[in-house]
Amino acid sequence: MDQETEDKNMAIENAAGGGSKGKSDKEKVDWIGEIKSISLLLLAVLAFHSLVAKPFYIPSVSMMPGLLVGDRLIVSKYAYGWSWVSPTFHILPRLEGRLFGSLPERGDVVILTPKEQSSDYIKRVVGLPGDTIELRGGQVFLNGVGVNQEVQPDLQVPIDANTPCGGNEFPGARGTDAAGNPVCRLPILRETLPNGVSYDIIDLGPQYTDDVAPVEIPEGQVYLLGDNRDLSADSRVASPLGLGGTIPWENIGGRAEFITFSLDGTTTLNPLSWWNSFRSGRAGTSLRPGKTLVTTK
Repeated sequence: MDQETEDKNMAIENAAGGGSKGKSDKEKVDWIGEIKSISLLLLAVLAFHSLVAKPFYIPSVSMMPGLLVGDRLIVSKYAYGWSWVSPTFHILPRLEGRLFGSLPERGDVVILTPKEQSSDYIKRVVGLPGDTIELRGGQVFLNGVGVNQEVQPDLQVPIDANTPCGGNEFPGARGTDAAGNPVCRLPILRETLPNGVSYDIIDLGPQYTDDVAPVEIPEGQVYLLGDNRDLSADSRVASPLGLGGTIPWENIGGRAEFITFSLDGTTTLNPLSWWNSFRSGRAGTSLRPGKTLVTTK
């Protein structure tokens, strides 16, 4: 073998060896760097959920008719400032006060953590600090003045897996609409607060929560009710099932803003089932009630 041929063979071997080494270097994963990147991403998501906004899922009928089981919505975390309840996971001790805090307005729908629980509730703010609130026959009275309630046509809510319209919750409410589809017929009242905020509530008839003796709301606390007045564990209901009276404002975690989407409860592990489970007409629905002009006589 001449010198020229030997030199060529050595060059080929060196090139092959260098290529293998380069390939090995490229395949090596920087696990520490990957873990750091993922950790920073998770921290950024948690910070956003704790300080700016977070998604929320409606698990119960307590805020019908405005909110249905299966609704997904966005809650703004900055609306009233921040407190111990703001972090996505309640890891802080229960401290008094808020950072850059402000009180909710009457009619705001808020998420909150009860005084003796760690789970989140969603209710409507009705009474503010300094108010005297009571209920007589299901009607709210603020500072001795009855909150206006107007009877509305029955609401026909389509029956599905997340709204079964069971006899225990809505006795005698099952029916059909003009097209023959099964619906849940619900008696509706339009309630208008003194600041002009209006929203619909469900009143199924006499209940033990329809009458509440006058309660003076202390400074820094609020009184909350569910829109489904006969099926809501709110400030009228003793803890641990209900809120057990007024709630400190630092226990409020944010304000409900709008519905992102809603599911009827028929989703399975098969992605093909997901599209058909979306309820139409609910995405984008605002949860900030409008105001009407209130005149005094």
